[in-house]
Amino acid sequence: MSMGNDSILDAYLYETDGLLEQLDSIVLAAEQADAFSNDDINTIFRIMHTIKGSSAMMEFNSLMTIAHRAEDLFAILREQSISIVPESLRPELFDLLFQTIDFFRQEIEHIQNGEALTDNIDTLLEKINSFIAQINGTAPAAAKEPDSSNSSEPAADATPHGFPYGLRVFFDEGCGMENLRAFMLVTSIHDICPEEDFTFEPADVEHNAASSAQVAQSGFTMYFRNQTDRDNAIHSVTGIGSVRNYQTMDPASQPAPAAEQPAPAPAPSEASAAPQPAPSSSAAASAAPAQPAAPASQSKATPVKTENHHKESLISVSLSKLDQLAAVVGEIVITESMVTASPDLKGLKLDAFTKSARQLRKLTDELQDVAMSLRMVPVSATFQKMNRIVRDMCKKLDKQAHLTLIGEDTEVDKTIVDSIGDPIMHIVRNSMDHGIEENVEDRIAAGKDPVGEIILSARHTGSEVIIEIRDDGQGVNDDAVLAKAIRQGLAFEGVEYSHKDILAFLLAPGFSTNSEVTEFSGRGVGMDVVKKNVEDIGGSVTITSEQGKGMTTTLKIPLTMAIMDGMEVSVGSSIFTIPIHNIRQSFRISQKDLISDASDGELFKCMGEFYPVVRMRDLYQIEDGRVNVEEGILIWLEAGELSYCLFVDELLGEQQVVVKPLPSYLNSFNIKRSGIAGCTILGDGNISLILDVNNLYQGQ
Repeated sequence: MSMGNDSILDAYLYETDGLLEQLDSIVLAAEQADAFSNDDINTIFRIMHTIKGSSAMMEFNSLMTIAHRAEDLFAILREQSISIVPESLRPELFDLLFQTIDFFRQEIEHIQNGEALTDNIDTLLEKINSFIAQINGTAPAAAKEPDSSNSSEPAADATPHGFPYGLRVFFDEGCGMENLRAFMLVTSIHDICPEEDFTFEPADVEHNAASSAQVAQSGFTMYFRNQTDRDNAIHSVTGIGSVRNYQTMDPASQPAPAAEQPAPAPAPSEASAAPQPAPSSSAAASAAPAQPAAPASQSKATPVKTENHHKESLISVSLSKLDQLAAVVGEIVITESMVTASPDLKGLKLDAFTKSARQLRKLTDELQDVAMSLRMVPVSATFQKMNRIVRDMCKKLDKQAHLTLIGEDTEVDKTIVDSIGDPIMHIVRNSMDHGIEENVEDRIAAGKDPVGEIILSARHTGSEVIIEIRDDGQGVNDDAVLAKAIRQGLAFEGVEYSHKDILAFLLAPGFSTNSEVTEFSGRGVGMDVVKKNVEDIGGSVTITSEQGKGMTTTLKIPLTMAIMDGMEVSVGSSIFTIPIHNIRQSFRISQKDLISDASDGELFKCMGEFYPVVRMRDLYQIEDGRVNVEEGILIWLEAGELSYCLFVDELLGEQQVVVKPLPSYLNSFNIKRSGIAGCTILGDGNISLILDVNNLYQGQ
């Protein structure tokens, strides 16, 4: 299988992923309404047609075959409306579509990972065939042969003696060179079936160009000695481009001679025959490319037309190019600082230079903002995927719940959006599995709505985004969590633990309250994974809960990891950068303002609360740092639920800094746990370490 050029493969994956997200959204909405609108049916038909065509071009045969058959199903619905599907079959239709979407996603994941595509698609194919048979009023047995994926109607003519199993193929209308396409099909079948075991008509497709018209009108028919060879040949048919549909002919049900045209509607006598998606989808499939292509062609011919302007104003750009742009802009920011802060300029009065430097700073700031905005994307795509999680778990756990989304338009850096999808999914699953009550009666008795609610919200708070996952379920049972923590050695008998302490156990590695391993939990992979993933992108996780009322998990995430506002501080000759959003306040204090605790630690009282004090000089063993607190600065820091004070020599000023990752080999020294998140280059060329406020306190 040739995957073609990498850029073509990337475009295929990007387009298909977008189509699957659109498809998921349409089917979810339709399931809630228990019906498809005409627009929904047309859109799904076009999506399936597009996936079929692009997959055929990339030679991804399993995707092409399933998309082709799903396209046939919606061709029927498009011609006869959703009313052809009885209400009793609607749930089956929705489940079938979700299974199809899951199959596509699985195959796309295989492609992305460089793995082989699924060979056996017979089960899903049979389900689609069976459903088509049901809505056509025929017995499901009509779709008994797993590989008869495009059966439309019985053959019209008798098979040659000794070749009882027929296969008639129709090519896309207007594709051209039908005779050569038929010969290519014969050549591919020679590889899986001996030449003497099958025959075909027209027999002169290789040398007679005039046979194209006959193939285009009546199809190309092949006859086989045994059913196995015919069924194997179907896989070759589905792998050939421009195949519109096909029919199978079996000796047990040879029909009377009929017209060879594939398009006519079935005669009354054919009511019990196999389903007929092929004729109905023929014209639709051939017409479908014109529908999405029309705006593009109009756009090229008349690019000044108002109705096309919006589409022309959008462009897809590779994330790697945006990463490269951000890196270049970061270097420009550093270079601009190095030029304007050059020690050679000290003592010089250069009015013209100062004016130009101010203008340069203004322009670099604007360039930086634009470069960062290009990477900002709404969290809506990630949020919408959670609808499917809730829907599937409601069915599998037999629970009633719905998802409410708030703040879907909140924008975050693309890299961060990609990183938070799994943590959010895990938390939503926890809410469904552990939070929402199993018995509706329990909810009613507690005065709650019988249908549980999970609220997923996002909002900006300046330099970070707050994402909350809140449910109105049973909340955390402190006694059960503490008992499990004691069994796992995380807590000790006889020790008093606060509600906050008990909730912290939920974030401990391997902690799970499920006693049984299920599809969703109980495997020892719990909220600690969520905590680690969020902290890896500079965020924090906190949990609040009230028993009987529900639980809330809050993620605080930086808008971007590339450039941030920081406060430069010094300790001796070393310079550190503290993220501005972690700083609450700074103080000048005297020694009497500090209180010693039982373990010789220091505490600072502020607004009625006591906060531990961390001395940077002692933490990093810096020899020339200040010791006397009157000579330094105390900075009050917050990170999630953590709050403490940091003692440094002095504040050097606020500055936008470009975040540079530390070399990967430093990870072996567990440097992140020591409170170092990265580094930045200052205007004078020196390096400043960026502090991780959360891990800084943990690492002391």
